[in-house]
Amino acid sequence: MKTSKLSIRLLWYITPLVILPLLFLGGFTLTNVTNSTQKQADLIMSRFVEQQQQKVFNYIDSFHATAKLLSASPVLSDFLAKDLFEDASYTYRLGALMDVFASYSEAYPDIISINLVSKTGKSDAYYSSNLTVAPKSYPFFDQVKQSNLSQQQFMVQKEDGTTNLYFVQRIYSVDYYLKRPQQLGFIILKVDPSILNTSILEAPYNNTLNLLLANDGKILFSSDYKMRGHYVSEYELNKINDLADIGSLSTIELSSVDKIERLIFAAQMSGGYYYVSTIPKAVLYQSGKAISVITGLIVIISVITLPILIFIVVRNLLLNPIELLGEASHRVGDGDLSVTLPAYTTDEVGILFNDFNHMINQIKHYQQQLEEYKHHLEDKVESRTKALESMNSKLETAIAQAEQANQLKSRFLANMSHEIRTPLTAIMGFTEQLLHSEKPTNDKHHLGTILRNSKHLLELINNILDLSKIEAEKLAVEQTPLNVVQLIHDVESIIKPLAQEKQLSFTINYALPLPHTINSDITRLKQILINIASNAVKFTEQGQVTITAKYQAPKTLTFVIEDTGIGMSPNQIKRLFTPFEQADATTTRRFGGTGLGLCISKNLAQLLGGDVSVTSEVGVGSCFTIDIDCHLYNSHGGNLLLTEHSQLTPEKDPQLSFASNSFDAHILVAEDNPDNQLLIKLLLQTWGLEPDIANNGAQAVEMALVNDYQLIIMDMQMPVMGGLEATKMLRDAAYDGPIIALTANVMNHDIDTYLEAGCDKALGKPIDKDALENVLVSYLHLERDNQNKWDSLLKSEKFQQINANYLASLPDYLQQIKALYNSRDCETLRALAHSIKGSAGCFNFDEIYQSASAVEQSLKGNDMPQREKHVAELIAAIEQAIANK
Repeated sequence: MKTSKLSIRLLWYITPLVILPLLFLGGFTLTNVTNSTQKQADLIMSRFVEQQQQKVFNYIDSFHATAKLLSASPVLSDFLAKDLFEDASYTYRLGALMDVFASYSEAYPDIISINLVSKTGKSDAYYSSNLTVAPKSYPFFDQVKQSNLSQQQFMVQKEDGTTNLYFVQRIYSVDYYLKRPQQLGFIILKVDPSILNTSILEAPYNNTLNLLLANDGKILFSSDYKMRGHYVSEYELNKINDLADIGSLSTIELSSVDKIERLIFAAQMSGGYYYVSTIPKAVLYQSGKAISVITGLIVIISVITLPILIFIVVRNLLLNPIELLGEASHRVGDGDLSVTLPAYTTDEVGILFNDFNHMINQIKHYQQQLEEYKHHLEDKVESRTKALESMNSKLETAIAQAEQANQLKSRFLANMSHEIRTPLTAIMGFTEQLLHSEKPTNDKHHLGTILRNSKHLLELINNILDLSKIEAEKLAVEQTPLNVVQLIHDVESIIKPLAQEKQLSFTINYALPLPHTINSDITRLKQILINIASNAVKFTEQGQVTITAKYQAPKTLTFVIEDTGIGMSPNQIKRLFTPFEQADATTTRRFGGTGLGLCISKNLAQLLGGDVSVTSEVGVGSCFTIDIDCHLYNSHGGNLLLTEHSQLTPEKDPQLSFASNSFDAHILVAEDNPDNQLLIKLLLQTWGLEPDIANNGAQAVEMALVNDYQLIIMDMQMPVMGGLEATKMLRDAAYDGPIIALTANVMNHDIDTYLEAGCDKALGKPIDKDALENVLVSYLHLERDNQNKWDSLLKSEKFQQINANYLASLPDYLQQIKALYNSRDCETLRALAHSIKGSAGCFNFDEIYQSASAVEQSLKGNDMPQREKHVAELIAAIEQAIANK
């Protein structure tokens, strides 16, 4: 291929721009790799040693603190306060002290033994986790007696090379009237140094040797177990001491260890011990040399190959496509439209090629269209005319459908107006009659009429809402366990009185076997059955209505509802499940209704995994078949089948009725509507409960935080503060009792919102008496069970023992309060009061709790008289508790 001038110029500019930086970078890397390797090693080793040093310090300090805490134990003080062997209670006090030693040994598994030693070195009390006897003497005891330090630690290496830690704590008398405390003895803890062994075995590099040296050069701990018990020379020990003072990585040769030149980092620890970490110098620099060689090779290869690769890549990506595009443009300029550039990459060059090809195709297309327009203009005009005629026909059809929908809407509105006004007329008329009549007669009859028409109006509104949800695909169904026999009995209790009122025979048939329980939406399934069964009664003048339940394995439950009513023709059946339609206008005038029930029932059945079908004959009757998916997830014994007629009696849980239970419960009702307040209060009073009433959410929160309520009924829509916000505030304030939401918004997403806010259950409006009773009884049972568990805990032997231990610590609290108050250490006194408040509240010392809380609050201000008063009250409350124990 011919080399272009642009290629030569590109190579001339690329070569120096690539080679010079590579040479500079390679030289810089080669000169600095060794220094950076040593600095990195210095940093890693220093951080490693500092971490291990700090870990050892923390480990030693923790056991110093443990020994100090043990020396201040009241049980130990009581043991030393009396003569050891002459007092008759010696055995009891020694046993109590052994229990304390055992508890410390369990809390700190590294503790091997705890020894109480007198000033002369005699063991007065000894506890060992491995059941050994007390040692007769300690090799360091003379050093302990000669030292004035209250705390000391020693490392003693055994013959097998292992080393134990000993922590010594002096014990002084607690008599504060002596000018100088009297020494009573020593606490000596023998500890297995697990952390030291782990720390020694850790290493930042391979071949690292870690040592822990005594001040005489003896190796107490080593990552090489064979070296334990050996000594380093005095010269090497002095060098290590100098390195510990400098705190940096240095190179020396440890002849006592091996003849290898090592990089060493050392740190001095308390007690004259040294922590030493070493690594062979050759191992460390070996990686640096390898990096240098690799870096040099990379630089050389890059200087040779990189310019060539850049030139090849740039030529393939830019120069060749530019030459190809220039050649194609020249051919198009000469009138050759058969040019097509090859498919290229998806980058800018590829886009340019695609745009060029698209331009050529568009030119071809426009030329072809121009030729077609010339030859087929008449055909296109005729085709367009036919399209316009077809469009006009569709428009006329759409207009006719719109007029039909408008007529259907008008008919629906007229029907709804009639259906809504009819029960409203009865409700308003009988209500006015009851209000204005001085001597009301037939009041029960009037109230019954009002209740019946109210339920009819509620059913009508629910049907309209259900239909709107179904059409908007927003209606959700649940899958919860439901009792089939109980469901059928609930339907029977509603339909049977309707049939008896029209003197019809009503029968329930069970085609056994039937599943005892299925998983479905009980509310929607009951709505379907009641709707179709009530229609059967409504359209039957004489004869009978029959409901048959049968199970079609493995998953379908079928209900067949038959009547001997007016029946339907095939044309009427076609329009049966259309919304707002009935069989004909005479049916509406004769029997009433909106035409929504069967449409809703069919849609609900489909949502429940089934369907509704019908067969009918005019003058003979109708037969509706409802199929429902049982959702039996376990078909191998997990679902009981009813096979005997004796099993068809509905079960009723006596525990969910107030008639079988008696509760002394304190209940709060948060409701803003006075009529609803009166209704809920009357319901609760019939069950023996006297509730408190809150008019809004703010009052409910205030009353719930002040009083102890076993249960709260919370309306979700209230002024000032709604129930949702009030529930969140109560849960944030640690109220853990049940909260029952009362709401007219019963959509699934609304219920989920209430439950997420902290409500335990949600009940819909209008209030269902049975549902409210079941919820109240269930949660009041739980509250009573929880209270019984708490009472049992307070009476338990373990709680009484903890309470006794708390009482035993009160004298110490009393002394601290007096000392801190006399020294005017307000900050420490406030912290102590806060601690006492928390513990006193846990153990039911209310007077101490209240007094400590008052002291804590007074110390935050500058009111000196109140502060003195509250401190005095706290001292008096603690003294009273001590006197009553």
